[in-house]
Amino acid sequence: MTLYQKINTDFSKHYLGYSAIAIIASTCIGSIAIMYTLINGHDTLQMFMVFLSVAVCSAHNAAILTLQKPKIVLNLLITSLVINILLIIINLAQ
Repeated sequence: MTLYQKINTDFSKHYLGYSAIAIIASTCIGSIAIMYTLINGHDTLQMFMVFLSVAVCSAHNAAILTLQKPKIVLNLLITSLVINILLIIINLAQ
């Protein structure tokens, strides 16, 4: 069993609790990514990064609120965290 399968099984079993934590984590990491993006200016590239961060965080939150399957919510959480962490790293490197 892979790590992803173990996380998916546990996430599915304790969906309600993990969903609350996931909303907080996704939103906090997303807001940090937006903060570092806007520190570097407000040109077209930065506005695209802000849009990307808001879009993935909103997609994840909407999946929870519309009671999607746990696997979809988990995949969107992972996507949101990866994209926002990459945005943080990119903006810290500038």
